[in-house]
Amino acid sequence: MTSVKDMLDTYPADLGGVDEQAVARCIEACVACAQACTACADACLAGGMVGELTKCIRTDMDCADVCNATAAVLSRHTGYDADITRAVLRACATVCGACADECESHADVHDHCRVCAEACRGCEQACDDLLASLG
Repeated sequence: MTSVKDMLDTYPADLGGVDEQAVARCIEACVACAQACTACADACLAGGMVGELTKCIRTDMDCADVCNATAAVLSRHTGYDADITRAVLRACATVCGACADECESHADVHDHCRVCAEACRGCEQACDDLLASLG
């Protein structure tokens, strides 16, 4: 199976000193978080407590969308703009933190929320780590 790092290694131009490992980790964390959030929202819908989990479902779906967009932005390097990358990473970390907070509030009752919160915290950390490496 091809990894994110394998694809980054094939890029024909210099990435300009960007920490490729941090980029790869962040892309992978974003994809994993988007999947967890989508599955969590679906599990919330299937569980029969939709009225009590409306905010969780909405936050999951928002987080999945932002994580997918962040992975896409990080995967494109032609015409790279560090200011845009920083803004996208800050937004992703913020949304992941909010989603983790929401899912953690349901984690004692819904195991899918616990798993989702863990993925969100991992993505939030990966975004923060990449931001720190960008300076």
